[in-house]
Amino acid sequence: MTVYRKALLFTKGLIYESKNGYINAAKQFDQNDVSVDVTGHVFMVTGANSGIGKEVTKELASRGGEVHMVCRSLERANAARDEIVKATKNEKIFVHIVDLSNIRSVGEFAKSFSESHGRLDTLVNNAGEMVADWRLTETENLEVNFATNSMSHFVLTESLLPLMEKSERPRVVNVTSSGMLLQCLNPKCFSKEKPNNFEAIIAYAQCKRQLTVLTEHWAEKHSSVHFSCMHPGWVDTPAAKRGLGDFYEKMSHKFRTPAQGADTVVWLCLAEKVLSIPSGSYFQDRKVSMKHLPLATTKESKRDRSEFLKCMKN
Repeated sequence: MTVYRKALLFTKGLIYESKNGYINAAKQFDQNDVSVDVTGHVFMVTGANSGIGKEVTKELASRGGEVHMVCRSLERANAARDEIVKATKNEKIFVHIVDLSNIRSVGEFAKSFSESHGRLDTLVNNAGEMVADWRLTETENLEVNFATNSMSHFVLTESLLPLMEKSERPRVVNVTSSGMLLQCLNPKCFSKEKPNNFEAIIAYAQCKRQLTVLTEHWAEKHSSVHFSCMHPGWVDTPAAKRGLGDFYEKMSHKFRTPAQGADTVVWLCLAEKVLSIPSGSYFQDRKVSMKHLPLATTKESKRDRSEFLKCMKN
């Protein structure tokens, strides 16, 4: 079944997730959906200094939004901010330095932000990293891919929801990956024991499956907030270059630009019609997409989902 999943996912990728896939899909886009003024609205984007996050920040800022960039490197974040301010003439772009693998610092940041800001309309959980070597974080003793790609988003979102629920129509957009279509949900979240055959790409895909399940969970529990998750396609980003190895080297000519990868994120943040689509949905190229491949048996049981959520909360 694993071979079947990989073959089907690769075929799907070539047709729908490549640069050509975006170009074909974009023929059906209504640009009026994102031709809106969001002056006065407050956005937060994680991983905002490069790739998809940087493009999302620029698009939101160009429409008047106040954008809070959550980044790891002060130097790279300030350089990206300066570039975006110059391009958009919008000075309401703010940098916050947070190491998302340090869960305690994520919680402290969310608490401080909530206490010092009166509103947050949209949260974009975009940051992601594929760490090749298996290791545990120094602060919480969590596997680093899990800490960065799953637990940080869980803690950040849970901590900011009380603030977001004060807004009129808040949204949370989670950036996932079609790699999660290869994965069944692991109800144990992560292991502190190094597996015999650790593969970073599998750990990353599992995190994206976890984030998709969390999106559904939050949608069920918080009806006043619209939650969505999305796959940006094969996108030429620094993270892809670092993490995809030979696949990137062989296929990067078919990858989308960061702006193309960011398009659906921006649409989910801005389009009015998004709010009429059921919360918790999964999107690709501005359309609801499937969360499981046909006949792939990756759908988790209620028991596994319950065990996973308990693991995250504990």
